[in-house]
Amino acid sequence: MELETFPNPRPERPYTITHINPEFTSVCPKTGLPDFGTITVKYIPGATCIELKALKYYYLDFRNRGIFYEAVTNAILDDLVAACDPVEMTVTAEWKARGGIHSVIEATYRRP
Repeated sequence: MELETFPNPRPERPYTITHINPEFTSVCPKTGLPDFGTITVKYIPGATCIELKALKYYYLDFRNRGIFYEAVTNAILDDLVAACDPVEMTVTAEWKARGGIHSVIEATYRRP
């Protein structure tokens, strides 16, 4: 799925956008069982912003994909940064407990 963007309506003003997806799913590559989590994307936009419908469909591409938590978080950050070239972006993946362990993975990009 291609990530779509739209022009930042206020590029002269730094402001923060936060998108929260509490229904993210992927698959554990070891067990084949589903993983459930919340993905939070927080960013300061540059010239463009991420379009939400495209973001939702992008997330759905992970539904049947076998991928570790750390790889999911970094893949989302890499793809979103490539799509919209933000000033700064943090992706936080908070996973439901499995085997009594609750995991939170966070990856951050800052424009050089």
